[in-house]
Amino acid sequence: MGESASSKASDDLSWSEVAQLGLRYGKIPLALLAVEALYWFITQPSDTLALIQVTEAYIWNEITQLMFGEGASTLSTHNGWLTRIDFHHESFPGTFDSVGLYVSDECAGVHEMIFVSTLVLMTDGVTQREKFKAVAVMCGIVYVLNIVRLVAFYPIAVEGCLANPNQPECLNNMWDFHTFVYQWGFLIVLLIMWLVWFRYIGGASRTMKASQEEKEQWRIIIRKRWEQKHFTFIGIMFAFFGIAWFWVNGNSTAMDAKVVIDFCTFGDLTTSNCYEAQNTWDNAIQGAWSFAVLGLVIGTIGFYEIERKDSEGNWPVHEQATTEESVSIATSNNKKPKGSWRNRTTSDEEE
Repeated sequence: MGESASSKASDDLSWSEVAQLGLRYGKIPLALLAVEALYWFITQPSDTLALIQVTEAYIWNEITQLMFGEGASTLSTHNGWLTRIDFHHESFPGTFDSVGLYVSDECAGVHEMIFVSTLVLMTDGVTQREKFKAVAVMCGIVYVLNIVRLVAFYPIAVEGCLANPNQPECLNNMWDFHTFVYQWGFLIVLLIMWLVWFRYIGGASRTMKASQEEKEQWRIIIRKRWEQKHFTFIGIMFAFFGIAWFWVNGNSTAMDAKVVIDFCTFGDLTTSNCYEAQNTWDNAIQGAWSFAVLGLVIGTIGFYEIERKDSEGNWPVHEQATTEESVSIATSNNKKPKGSWRNRTTSDEEE
């Protein structure tokens, strides 16, 4: 009993190790926030991920027809892309006994794939090969789960409308399911996936070992040596950011289109003017995004540099540290000798 208790105590983490792990993993939420902001900016234009949306809409329609009959759904266009699915059943409300849905860029599952990929890639102590394998598997699982979520809409809608036919509120169960999965369901599944993988690979011990050994051969740091070209890169970055802001906010045509879009959204309108305004606004956002990304890349080149270890495994010493060492050596060499010149020995003069 005494031996097992001592071994158990040795396996427990000390508070300093817990703090070390906390600091190590503090970068993960920061990375997730950055990814969330990037994804939000990317998906501001509608149908940003159109190719993936079309693929998922096609698979969704085919599986729905295979499981519930050929007349259960039809595939059509939304904003010029084959992403709209219409459910058909005699109990559905409306004149045509149908319910129209479409695969938006936010419902394509890419958001969830980026989220779980960031969690995996930011995990320390794991080889790149293991990380990429885990990302591929998890993204595949997310893709399949998203298709399952879409296919589940039809039976949920039919069940609700059979109990309360031809009434708009009979679709509430389907909308509630969609809202829950979109807001919380996928988040819970993604965290469970990552925790299972993290536990399977022994992530805690690997991370602690990595934090103690620091085996990386290269690192990205804020630039220590600045030249004129680096300041030029920073200036170009801010100039491109300004152009990106003006591309939208200084464009009267884009701002007028935004007013029309807000009115169409409020009134749930789908007129030709609404589509035209949406395209105008999308083009403005895409142009701003292009300038912003280009500016960010140029600014990153100016702000950061890559350091590599030398052949002996040491990080390079920057010029500032070298200069300080030279100054200290020069000061010691220039120090005046003590005592009378007559009392100095030959060894003192040589020193």
